[in-house]
Amino acid sequence: MRSRKRNIFYGIDWVLILLYLILIFLGWINIYSATNTDTNINLINFSTEYGKQLVWIGLSFPIILLILLFEAKFYEKFASIIYLISLVTLVGLFILGKNINGATSWYNLGGISIQPSEFAKAATALAIAKLVSDKQFNLKKWNTQIQAFLILFFPAILITLQPDPGSALVYFAFIFVLYREGLPIYYITIGFIAIFLFIITLYFGYAYVALGLLLLFLLILLYFNFYRKKALKKGWVKILGIFFVFTLFIFSVDFVFNKVFEQRHRDRFNILLGKTQDIKSIGYNTNQSVTTIATGGLTGKGFLEGERTQGNFVPEQQTDYIFTTVGEEWGFVGSSFVILLFITFLLRIIYIAERQKSKFSRVYGYSIAAIFFTHFTINIGMVLGLLPTIGIPLPFFSYGGSALWGFTVLLFIFIRLDANRSYEW
Repeated sequence: MRSRKRNIFYGIDWVLILLYLILIFLGWINIYSATNTDTNINLINFSTEYGKQLVWIGLSFPIILLILLFEAKFYEKFASIIYLISLVTLVGLFILGKNINGATSWYNLGGISIQPSEFAKAATALAIAKLVSDKQFNLKKWNTQIQAFLILFFPAILITLQPDPGSALVYFAFIFVLYREGLPIYYITIGFIAIFLFIITLYFGYAYVALGLLLLFLLILLYFNFYRKKALKKGWVKILGIFFVFTLFIFSVDFVFNKVFEQRHRDRFNILLGKTQDIKSIGYNTNQSVTTIATGGLTGKGFLEGERTQGNFVPEQQTDYIFTTVGEEWGFVGSSFVILLFITFLLRIIYIAERQKSKFSRVYGYSIAAIFFTHFTINIGMVLGLLPTIGIPLPFFSYGGSALWGFTVLLFIFIRLDANRSYEW
């Protein structure tokens, strides 16, 4: 069949692009409010953070055009190579990286700091899509499951070692994508059980939790002994094995919490669980964040009218805590609008992913939906004091060129893949 004349804008989903542009614009407005110290409105001042962000936004458009210039097949064909290059850039940080705030996560290129972990997410999504879309790939088999987990493990461990455990957490989102493509549900079940056991062990102590687990184990044995003796004869080894593994996990929580976690991590968990009260040091950011959002009321104080935002009460407000500016100046109504906007954005990605004819494109689409959802959920939960502070940006809102470019690359590769549906190959 004859192919249509090549046009980089043909078949583009303009609804998704419109949502992207709205999020970018609203994000910059809030960065301006959070960083502007001049009473006179000066939109173009490249020595300020809002001015620099404007430069990052402007440079995003050549990146978008470059992404759209490549054929969709390019991303599928070279997915493995792109992934390997991303790993090399992560490894290179340990030799050439720049340390900022205790993390060696950036390259310093002529005064510009680039964070490769922001781009590694797109590379990993491409690699997962490439692997899963292989006709011989079957997520019911152990060997294929290990292959998928290794693809996620390498960037996650390299990012954790920087150390930047917050960014590494994003890679757990891929488990839902793999489940969508056939991964057994017990992986997700075990994951949620592990999280639950971790939290209650920190709160009650490993001795009480282990005792409770033992009682549960005995009750299960009694149930099977009286009502399902045949099942007990066949499955008692599995039941015992599960009990043994969970018991080891419970006793490992104390070691991980006290020996692996840094003091700042321990403090944040203790504050979140209500075991300690600290609003002056480690808990200062969260307390100021919640207070700032609460002062916004129903409709907010208005643009540039937030006393706490203008008074710099919230540290790093333009990055991880940018949503506090929305809460104070736009209030509950404005905050709800931003949240609904993000939900619409996510639902649009999922809708587009579902209509893909190519499995590669579908898997990649669900991957970026999972990544955006994880960033959105953790960041909002963090500023509301529902989750510990782990330092993860709000897509298109938080200040930073690497984050903005990383999310832009992530999204527009998918837009390019989706546009491919409109061509006859």
